[in-house]
Amino acid sequence: MQKKRFNDKKIKTLVAQIAETYKGDCGINFIDASNLPVRGEILEILELLIEVLFPGHTGKRTVTKSNINFIVGDILCQVYDELSAQIERAFKYQCKIKKCDGCDCRTMAENVTQHLLTRLPKIRDLLKGDVRAAFEGDPAAKSYEEIVISYPCIIAIATHRIAHELYLKQVPLIPRIMAECAHAKTGIDIHPGATIGKSFFIDHGTGVVIGETSVIGDNVKIYQGATLGALSFAKDERGRVIKGGKRHPTIEDNVTIYAEATILGDIVIGKGAVIGGNVWIKESVPAGVTVKTPNPDLVFIKNGREHKLTPPKTA
Repeated sequence: MQKKRFNDKKIKTLVAQIAETYKGDCGINFIDASNLPVRGEILEILELLIEVLFPGHTGKRTVTKSNINFIVGDILCQVYDELSAQIERAFKYQCKIKKCDGCDCRTMAENVTQHLLTRLPKIRDLLKGDVRAAFEGDPAAKSYEEIVISYPCIIAIATHRIAHELYLKQVPLIPRIMAECAHAKTGIDIHPGATIGKSFFIDHGTGVVIGETSVIGDNVKIYQGATLGALSFAKDERGRVIKGGKRHPTIEDNVTIYAEATILGDIVIGKGAVIGGNVWIKESVPAGVTVKTPNPDLVFIKNGREHKLTPPKTA
């Protein structure tokens, strides 16, 4: 039996059918979109910035006390050229969408890039506190080096602290690209708009979600699967979601949030509160309290019969 070949005629027909689907689409086609930033280049720039924040940790460059200034200077020059070019593309994309004229996108991009680079010493100081918080908060941690090289929370938090600076300067697209790169790598989803204080630790990390308008104070610890999310959104008279405004929680200093806790809406978790695992919270929590679910009735099965598991009596 002769096999049917995928001949030129069939390919031309299929190409025509696919090309037809491109017509009229907005946002999912990138045809003639020369102003869009390039995702791959942004991720390479992010790797360079992480190398400045944690010199030598990737092993791509041999860093010594004698060459550190040369290496950092070389990276900063490369980042300045490449990141300013990508930010310029992002600003031009925004101008195209908003149909604005007269913007000096290149100068704006250069200014934002300079701002980010001048913030790196401050970001370094914050990350030192984050690494220290991880070491003090995890009994399994053996060294700071172990945390920097292997803990997913450090990559997620470092990426966030970079992306957040760009978000504050209203750079389109690029902060979210960086955040989603960290999300894909670590399972930790932090929107670049979230405000995060000093000495932040995410233990284990997988499944943590922190929404755009979340505000997190100092010395906060969050376990895997916790969500700082929003409630369902209001809609306008045309049925469109109303965007903007504060819609995520504020977590004050010294709060601990255990695994799978869900905290929703523009509420406040007071200083020093402890939020137990698997709780669902939609109202503010006072400072210094512990929130937990009632203890479940546990049952064990033996010889086909169910028995309630009762705690031992205390003296």
